[in-house]
Parts: sequence; C-alpha cells; structure tokens
Amino acid sequence: MIFEDLPTTPTSEELIDKAFSRAARAGKAKGGLEAQQSMLQTAANIISDNLENVVTAWPDFAYEDDVHPFYYELADAIVDVDELRQSLSEVMWASRKSREIHEEYQSKLRKTDVDTARKHRKQAFARLADIVEQVDDDLLYINRSRNDLRDLPDIDPEEPTIVVAGYPNVGKSSFVNDVTSARGETASYPFTTKGIGVGHFERDHVRYQLVDTPGLLDRPPEERNEIETQAVSAIEHLADCMLVVLDPSGECGYPLESQLELRDSIAAQFETVPVLTVANKIDRAEAWDELADEMDADHHMSVETGEGVETVLDAAIEAVDYEPKLPFES
Repeated sequence: MIFEDLPTTPTSEELIDKAFSRAARAGKAKGGLEAQQSMLQTAANIISDNLENVVTAWPDFAYEDDVHPFYYELADAIVDVDELRQSLSEVMWASRKSREIHEEYQSKLRKTDVDTARKHRKQAFARLADIVEQVDDDLLYINRSRNDLRDLPDIDPEEPTIVVAGYPNVGKSSFVNDVTSARGETASYPFTTKGIGVGHFERDHVRYQLVDTPGLLDRPPEERNEIETQAVSAIEHLADCMLVVLDPSGECGYPLESQLELRDSIAAQFETVPVLTVANKIDRAEAWDELADEMDADHHMSVETGEGVETVLDAAIEAVDYEPKLPFES
C-alpha cells in the first residue's frame, strides 16, 4: 500500500537540534576557518536533505501513475490532499532556501578571518533555524497525514474487485468469509465503526478481491456524513462488480422495503458498475414466491447451507469480465 512505508516527519525543533549538534561535532574535528565552513556545510546539508526527503517520500498526487484514484479520494477524504500538497510544497521551498543560505554564506566565509567567519556562521545558523521554524506547522500536518494514512487497509486497486453491500446482518461478512480467505483479514478505515473485510480467491489463475464495507454501504446516502460520502466515491474507482445482499427473512432487523431502497440508491450511484441483487437466507424466508417477485433478485443463496453460493460467485466473476494482461502486452 502506497502510504504504508512513509517515514515519520521530524518537527522543526528536532531537525534544528539534529543539524546543529552534528555541526558542532564537525567543527570540533577541525580548526580555524575550516571549522566554521564545515559547521555551516553540515548544518545546511542536514536541514536541506531532511526536508527534501520529507517531500520525496510521498507519492506525487498530481500523477495517476503514482496514486490510483481510489487512494487519492480516500486520502482526500481523510486529510485534504490540496492542503497536504501545499504543505509539501512549503517544505520543499524551505529545503531549497536552506541551500541558498549555505551558498551565500560559504562564499563569505572564504574571504574573511576566523572571528568574522564565526559571526557569519552564527548568522547563517539563525537564518537556517528561522526557515525551518517557518514550516513547523507544515511538518506537523504532514506527519499527522502520514499517521492517518499509513494504516489504511491494504487493498489493491489493480486487482479485479467485487464489493459486497447491504444492510447489517444480511450475511455479507459470512459470504466473504465463506468464499475467500478473509477470516481475520480486517482493518479499520478512520471513518467506519467496524473493520473492513477483505478477502481473496483465485479462479483460472486470476486473483479476485472481495471487499465488505460496513459503516459505508450499509445505510442510505442521506445518513452518511461528508467524509463517508467521499469514501463511497472512492469505492467507485475500486469496484468492478457490486453484490447487494438482501435478507428476505427479515432476521436482519430491517424491512425488505428499506433494503430494496438501499439497493436502488447503490445502483444509482454505481451506475457504471454491474450491480447484482442477491437474496440470502432463502432457506428461512416464508412466502418465498411472493418475495421473489418483490425483490427482483438476480440470484438466490443461503450462505448457511451453501445453496447457490458458487452460482453467485460465478455470476460476479462473469460480471467483472476481467481479461488478464499478457506479458507481451504494453
């Protein structure tokens, strides 16, 4: 996952302390004018290099090759990508400014005596510290963003993906667990109350990804807050097929009418994605013939007994219609 290995961002105080303490050690190893030059070079290099590393550790949000739209929208929902990019830009400015200060004062140190060189070096240190302190808020924001994003679930947006939706307790998690290796494979988004279920299975040497998103696609759009709405938009970039699971037995605690309304709102939002309606718990539903007409379900199954489960999976695979890229294809 692209945010997983982002390093901790230092605070301005940590970076200044690191730069000046190492500069002091560098100065002790030499004497006279050379000591002042070595101290300035060490401090400036540490500051400029560390600030540049903060920026280059992040993917470039301006390029889709660096950040898939799925992760871009998730990041934007959590941290505000525009603000993050602005902070990264400010930090890169500070890195370049530190190099300019180094070049400006090194030329002064070459043309003077030791006492004057010491004064110039102290002036340079003060300006370097001021530059770093100017981006203190940016460094703090970048590190908060890093902490918020690095624990996102490891979902591969390049894998063919089936998203499972529907009200709580309709059997979504049971279905994902039954057909994949998802047991224990859960992680929490910052904007859901339950862990996201992610599972995988292989068919004809193709690996498919199933995603269950409790807290997002298990209630009507009008009940989602702004961040959750954007997170659902991100899933639009992820889903190659939607399975909307219904519970006609009513055991889930939600009337069938409400479940159908949720199904219709999901189908409206994911209009470019195949949406299959799957009736679960058919072994428990009474008056099945009447309910079948009302649901207009594409498929019926019972995860508990196994009836129809493989048929549903086959239908989802057919709807995804994934064509693996051959090695010689560009």
